[in-house]
Amino acid sequence: MRLLIVEDEKRLATALARGLAAEGFAVDLAHDGVTGLHMAQEQDYDLIVLDIMLPGLNGYRICAQLRAAEDDTPILMLTAKDGEYDEAEGLDTGADDYLTKPFSYVVLQARIRALLRRRTRAGSTLVRIGDLTVNPGAKRVERAGTDITLTAKEFAVLEHLALNAGQVVSKADILDHVWDFAYDGDPNIVEVYISALRRKIDAPFGQRSITTVRGAGYRLESDGGRHV
Repeated sequence: MRLLIVEDEKRLATALARGLAAEGFAVDLAHDGVTGLHMAQEQDYDLIVLDIMLPGLNGYRICAQLRAAEDDTPILMLTAKDGEYDEAEGLDTGADDYLTKPFSYVVLQARIRALLRRRTRAGSTLVRIGDLTVNPGAKRVERAGTDITLTAKEFAVLEHLALNAGQVVSKADILDHVWDFAYDGDPNIVEVYISALRRKIDAPFGQRSITTVRGAGYRLESDGGRHV
């Protein structure tokens, strides 16, 4: 999943991004309101962590503009202020949750997970492709009743394929959703993770659910074929 953090305290923003990236999220950063709003409008995010006191455009106005444009991306607001009025104003503009600085990183993680679970439940809690089950909320994968252990990034790649099951997903699209905006490494990193997933979710079960569509990308499907 891809997150946007709009926070003008650069050390805090960088620390949050590193922690969340270690959990498998792709994280983009903006340090002022105008940039943050532009990025939120131009890119699809699964969640936005939004500071209220920002240069250029404050968090209230960013949130209000996104909601006016019918953007329902979950928004977790951060602020150094503390008071019922501030919380009410943030929620009235369309924020989904509110966290007052200073806060525990563990609490922030829990709030993010809760918002993402809520959004997942609004669609489908589990994604089933044949005997393969992907649970985005719990970050669990099973095949034929057997738990499969994946790294955070492996799960992120599989999750994106699962949410687009049956469709061809390009390498660029996977990079877009799983790696952050600043990634400038070798795009063939996607192939490395696809190979790792095949070794873990396909090979031990005699399956071939991740297929390569030459020149287009990859497709996850239940009837990709069994190994002979």
